[in-house]
Amino acid sequence: MTRSITILGATGSIGRSTAEVVLEQRDACRVEAVVGGSDAKALAGTARRLGARFAALADERFGSELRSALSGSGIACGAGDLAVIEAVDRETDVVVAAISGTAGLRPTHAALKPGRRIALANKESLVCAGGAFMADARRVGAEIVPVDSEHNALDQALAAGRIEEVVVATVTATGGPFRTWSRERIAAATPGEAGKHPVWSMGSKINIDSATLMNKGLELVEAHHLFGLDPDRLDILVHPQAIVHGLVQWCDGALTAGLAPPDMKIPIANALRHRHRLRLGRPRLDLAAISTLTFERADEVRFPCLALARAALRAGGASPTILNAANEVAVAAFMAGNIGFYGISDIVERTCSAFGTRPLRTPATVEEALAVDEEARHAARALVPYRKAAAP
Repeated sequence: MTRSITILGATGSIGRSTAEVVLEQRDACRVEAVVGGSDAKALAGTARRLGARFAALADERFGSELRSALSGSGIACGAGDLAVIEAVDRETDVVVAAISGTAGLRPTHAALKPGRRIALANKESLVCAGGAFMADARRVGAEIVPVDSEHNALDQALAAGRIEEVVVATVTATGGPFRTWSRERIAAATPGEAGKHPVWSMGSKINIDSATLMNKGLELVEAHHLFGLDPDRLDILVHPQAIVHGLVQWCDGALTAGLAPPDMKIPIANALRHRHRLRLGRPRLDLAAISTLTFERADEVRFPCLALARAALRAGGASPTILNAANEVAVAAFMAGNIGFYGISDIVERTCSAFGTRPLRTPATVEEALAVDEEARHAARALVPYRKAAAP
């Protein structure tokens, strides 16, 4: 059966990988709409290749450029917030939610419709507003399937038993570019060094989060909301080979693991046709050729952002929202050269501590979450020594 698909964030890393899966699976997938940020040329090219029926840019300044690029194609288009909502509202079976950052929260939430599947790659939907987002998904009957390789692996592994039988669910991390570096050497790291991920090809901000291990802390928050597991039943292992993506330890002593080559097209394909696997033209995973898989504990002394994320998850309420907002501000400051590498964790810790004197309740709506996000960003920006670049 052919499934119709809308891709939010079509010109980003996940969006491009989704396009490759769709092109390989023409009989199984049809693209209804594609949404991009401001790159009209790239979005038009994607829309043409996929045969999309509608294309929307979030940045209305480039609407005329998009119309010109799609001239003669028969593809309808628009630009600005209303055009993005139009794309989201169009009839479709699956929405790939791959707009990065808090900019993706509103359109991802708007995509929740009865009977729809959301192939979720937008962290902020769960980190900033997880309680409200998942409650609304349940209320309208939308299915949430994670696209991140770690959560997708856990989703598959958890099918081997009941959630109450889980002792601990573990996501893995490559360890980032500084896995073997001393704290002193890490302290002097440049944005260029921090941005060189050893395995995955991702955007600059996510690469920095991988270097600090904040991305793994945020993934624990996501797992908590996705699977309903409390913080004491969630863990992280460093696994440099990036073959094992998630593991579930069961109460009878058994361990179920999700293994795959480090290729985002595999979890994307799984999310598109959840429980009905697509035949991708990929070589078999040859464990004999790989020979060795290694695991180690994450070092929260050298990577304090991970400890801060764990603390925010345990604290609950609006703490993860505050953590994420402060982290985005701090990462931007680091990339602009305004602070050192450990300045990221320092700003995050100080921002979280400032709010800790007056704990905020869990945001009940997406709008409440965005209000807390903005307040936390304001507090974090005040801690940056000076800014050369525009605040995120």
